[in-house]
Amino acid sequence: MNPFPTDIYTEPQGYSVNTLENLGPLSRMAGIWEGQRGLDIKPKAEGPKKQVYTERIEMQPIDPQTNGPQLFYGLRYHLHITKPDQVKTYHDQVGYWLWEPATGLIVHTLTIPRGMVTMATGKATAHTTQFECVAKIDDPTAGISSSPFLDYAFKTIEYRIMVTILEDGTWSYEQDTVMMIQGQAEPFHHLDTNVLTKVGEATPNPLALEAMKKPS
Repeated sequence: MNPFPTDIYTEPQGYSVNTLENLGPLSRMAGIWEGQRGLDIKPKAEGPKKQVYTERIEMQPIDPQTNGPQLFYGLRYHLHITKPDQVKTYHDQVGYWLWEPATGLIVHTLTIPRGMVTMATGKATAHTTQFECVAKIDDPTAGISSSPFLDYAFKTIEYRIMVTILEDGTWSYEQDTVMMIQGQAEPFHHLDTNVLTKVGEATPNPLALEAMKKPS
């Protein structure tokens, strides 16, 4: 059964412009976060290598987004990772976390400057404290695209991220990037985990800021 409306053009009316109040399961991820307990298990010629890392991620609300009748609330993020006591970037990533209140759809996009983009999706209720988003190489609506070299040498065939919102105000993730590596018969699971602690509050989205200026 087709879950989409016949009218694909008319935008929803009367929705809230305050993204921070309408993020559902993403609401406690808004803000600026740091993590000192990151662990990365990555592929090397001699076998898997473990690497600890420190992380800073800024998650800021965007104005509500519409695709005709579809309505998203979301966070734009920038993630920056270094090795302990180093300045050189270990990992840089940008993208969006999106929430569709009408269906419970979560969309997670990521772009990294080594030549890969991914869009993973999942489902959750507004008060869910743990959810998973998944992308697969052959999925046209939640897929993975890599540069020619990465597609040849380190082809990502699946991506999973599990987010857990913790009672102490922190949140954690467990990430599994499954790759087919040139010369290896079995898939390699590139694993990343961390716990994030809030170090700064989010800035309201532009429409919400404008509404705050108007007299009540």
